[in-house]
Amino acid sequence: MTHRFPIKEIARQAGLGTATVDRVLNGRAHVSPQTKMRVTAAMDELKAQEAQLAARGRRLFFDFVIEAPSRFSREVKATAEAILPQIGTAVCRPRFLLQDIMEEDEVVAALMRIMKRGSHGVCLKARDTAKIREAVKMLANARIPVVTLVTDIGGPDRLAYVGLDNAGAGRTAAYLISLTLGEAQGMVLATRSHERFLGEEERESAFVEALASERPGLNVLAVQGGGGVDFETSKLLTESMGDIRNLRAVYSMGGGNRSIIRTLEDNGIRPEVYVAHDLDRENRELILNRRLDFILHHDLQLDIRNAFNAFLGYHRLSNELLETPISTAQVLTPENVP
Repeated sequence: MTHRFPIKEIARQAGLGTATVDRVLNGRAHVSPQTKMRVTAAMDELKAQEAQLAARGRRLFFDFVIEAPSRFSREVKATAEAILPQIGTAVCRPRFLLQDIMEEDEVVAALMRIMKRGSHGVCLKARDTAKIREAVKMLANARIPVVTLVTDIGGPDRLAYVGLDNAGAGRTAAYLISLTLGEAQGMVLATRSHERFLGEEERESAFVEALASERPGLNVLAVQGGGGVDFETSKLLTESMGDIRNLRAVYSMGGGNRSIIRTLEDNGIRPEVYVAHDLDRENRELILNRRLDFILHHDLQLDIRNAFNAFLGYHRLSNELLETPISTAQVLTPENVP
């Protein structure tokens, strides 16, 4: 059993003799399971006390770099600010860079500025590109941990991913649509905000595979781009209207649902089932007005809390484990919106 505390200190914390603690630490015989648990608990308590002492007076700066429509990035900012008072191990100060659209070079430039000025951690929602992965690697080498939020990036250099099980969400969407439509044939519109968001790519891949297995009579039309921004999403969908035939369902992976609904209605189309992601203000209004049938929701507050826990753990200021860093989708209907 590895440890960094003197045996006397562990014994004092556990309320046991030093000889007993020595037997536990060295794996010797004639030690009850209860005694082992007491020693393990004492060591955990000492680690927590050490973290609190180390954190006393510490001020940490964390940077949020988020490419997302303002309706989502506002939720991220509000959630982070709500969680900060709950963190007792250090004084945490968040800094936010929130943009609807951030091209690859903009993200890289932002990360390089952060590396130059210094940071205790970066919470990143960005596209999965080679340049961005290299920038994350440079941050990691500079001892600035990166946690990806709701969409991951490839490579081993980010500290953790927190957010939705995107493949599971895609399969859930396929199940809901196939269950609702039954044996009906026709087309399903699957929209993404950008081709380089790994999370949306995972959703779409799992969705297409599951739907083909469940309902081979349904064809998927994939439309990607627009960044989830209303004008760009509507423009892109309008350009694709000539490809839409007998539309039965929509699976919206990247937002912009108000503009998708409006564009379809302007062309005389109202799908039988509409599945979207995230309970932001716009989607809350749409589902309560029964313009959306299902929302695949996950606990953003838990995601942000896990991001902070990952940063504090990296700096040895917390011993809290991540609380299920990859969350499953909760299916919301107009009848169970929290």
